[in-house]
Amino acid sequence: MEAAGAVMIVMLMVLVSACGLLLYLLPAIIAYSRGHPDTVAITALTILLGWSFIGWVVALVWSLKDSPSRV
Repeated sequence: MEAAGAVMIVMLMVLVSACGLLLYLLPAIIAYSRGHPDTVAITALTILLGWSFIGWVVALVWSLKDSPSRV
């Protein structure tokens, strides 16, 4: 029974880690899905400064902001 409990704990840790990574990369995912022209910059900001809440919020707002159409 101990092995089954350990496996469940590991599975839970993997699930929580995957959800955390998805949340951490949310601004980059939004920028990519919206076809934002600055997707690479938003992704770099998210990866490099996303650990600070301010950097993550800036990246999120930037990914949601409408960009001017480039002609």
